[in-house]
Amino acid sequence: MENRNAMELFKARWAEGKFVCVGLDSEYAKLPESVKASGNVGEAIITFNKAIVDATKDLVCAYKPNSAFYEAQGPVGLLALKATVEYINQVAPGVPVILDAKRADIGNTNNGYVTFAFDWLGVDAITVHPYLGKEALKPFLDRVDKMIIVLARTSNPGAGEFQDLKVDGTPMYQIVAKQVATQWNTNGNCAVVAGATYPEELGEIRKLVGDLPLLIPGIGKQGGDLEKAVHNGRDSRKQGMIINNSSGVLFASMGPDFAQAAQAVAQKMHNDITIFNQQ
Repeated sequence: MENRNAMELFKARWAEGKFVCVGLDSEYAKLPESVKASGNVGEAIITFNKAIVDATKDLVCAYKPNSAFYEAQGPVGLLALKATVEYINQVAPGVPVILDAKRADIGNTNNGYVTFAFDWLGVDAITVHPYLGKEALKPFLDRVDKMIIVLARTSNPGAGEFQDLKVDGTPMYQIVAKQVATQWNTNGNCAVVAGATYPEELGEIRKLVGDLPLLIPGIGKQGGDLEKAVHNGRDSRKQGMIINNSSGVLFASMGPDFAQAAQAVAQKMHNDITIFNQQ
């Protein structure tokens, strides 16, 4: 755990041609019955996550658990999340873990979020929203060894309600992306979220942020176009992409073969990205 640098971990995975991020959104109600039978709620989540990690760890550039699915289970869920992070660090120490928590508050409150995510859970990166500005996010940005991933253009259908609002003719999501790249990235540890469900906007963001890493959600059940995501999201080195698929990988099968099915989806996604990135 010590001396881990998130950006270096990501760069090493990208150098191997790995851009798939598996979202460990392990909602207990959706777990296969064979897994639920393996123990209580916390034990079942851990069993499921371990199997997914074992099946996909050689294919991915990152794992991204969304904290909501663990918080929903109370203390046992949070302990399952911590056990999952520890397991990834144990069996796949070169694979960074992103906590998808979309945090941000006033600075003092953010100190608590930082301590929870980085010091207690031990994750390498976290998603945050920009609404309170750079000053409030300083506790996150000051963690030079971690990656701070700022929401710019999200993948949900209603994203444009605020993100498309124009300020002096420029959409808000573009202002956020450029601000992060030019003003917030002092420590070289920033990235931005740009959804695959909006490929044109994704391309605009890539132009604005240069080689800043992009977390690209929206592949799989949300219907994002993987080929467009690669062509519009890659940086000048054909790297810099964290392309996420959550439920499409996790719940590819509801039978005892769920891990093998997850591996097959992740493998196809990896293969497709490799082909698209050569075009």
